Amino acid sequence: MGFFDSLRHNKNEESTVNKDKGKKSSKREEKRAKREQEELNKEQAKETEHTQEVDEAQQTSQVITDKQNKKSSQPVSDTPKIPVPSIEYDKITDDVLEDEADIKHPRSYAQKKPITHAIGQTKIIAIINQKGGVGKSTTAVNLSAALGARNKSVLLVDLDPQGNATSGLGIDKGEIETDVYDLLLGNADPEDVIIPDIYEGLDLIPATINLADAEVVLVNEMARENRLKDAIGTLRGKYDYIFIDCPPSLGLLTVNALVASDSLLIPIQCEFYALEGVTKLLGSMNRVKKRINSSLTIFGVLLTMYDSRTTLSHQVADEVRKFFKQTVFKTVIPRTVKLSEAPSYGQPINVYDPNGKGCQAYDALAKEVIARG
Repeated sequence: MGFFDSLRHNKNEESTVNKDKGKKSSKREEKRAKREQEELNKEQAKETEHTQEVDEAQQTSQVITDKQNKKSSQPVSDTPKIPVPSIEYDKITDDVLEDEADIKHPRSYAQKKPITHAIGQTKIIAIINQKGGVGKSTTAVNLSAALGARNKSVLLVDLDPQGNATSGLGIDKGEIETDVYDLLLGNADPEDVIIPDIYEGLDLIPATINLADAEVVLVNEMARENRLKDAIGTLRGKYDYIFIDCPPSLGLLTVNALVASDSLLIPIQCEFYALEGVTKLLGSMNRVKKRINSSLTIFGVLLTMYDSRTTLSHQVADEVRKFFKQTVFKTVIPRTVKLSEAPSYGQPINVYDPNGKGCQAYDALAKEVIARG
């Protein structure tokens, strides 16, 4: 093959290759165009479907509107309407609002209901234990309510800055204008502080966080340990029982309670370390008895949070009875969910769960308290 023939042959091959490349390129472009057309068709189908849905919704709305207009244009039926007892409803509503107002907006002592029975010798009892979480406030609230339900006139003095007895009886602390702090500082009389008739036979001297400052304010005052005694001493003869819910400490507030009281009620939890701190409490009691309040005695020891299913509860109860002997109440307060729930509803257990074990236990304790005189 000559030189020119070779050249022509190469050109023919290049032409063939270029034709093949052109065909492949045109096929790719056709595929790309086809994909773009398919995507465009899908978008148009979606838009059409959306337009149909909007049209259907508008048609449905129009039908509903037409029905409502047609109904409103119909003549009113002559059938007599059933009368609604609005007066009775209003009366019930007023009663409910009044009950809520009693809790949120405390009454004044001048509004206290008259006492219908003869008051004997007033007994002032401090519910005390320097250990926290043993059931002091629970016992203070529920024993007071149980005695009130048994036609006794009871005053509960909340001497704990935490104010658990106050909130446990449903009192809104934000509504309290004067409390036990003002009483201790001599800025108010007992009648200015007492909230009467919270529940049947039960009055309250409330506490707020202001009480936390009392020990600091009173530390340099004369006869600071006699402040509570002087204040509530004027209430003897007006109540059958005055209970003092003490803080979990042996500070000045607790000393005030020891000086003001005739006797002590000591709750002891049926768990490990139950007797921890009781020795110090008895030491403080003996010092107060020797120097200030010679008539101070132990009214009773109460076993609380008792679980009959555990060996530990039985062992602790036995140890406490060996130590305090006949001073221990026969009634034992069980550990129940309802007793734990009641304070969050601002109710004593005889209102929150009147048929429960906790209510029965505190009612039995009230009987024992009355029997001990």
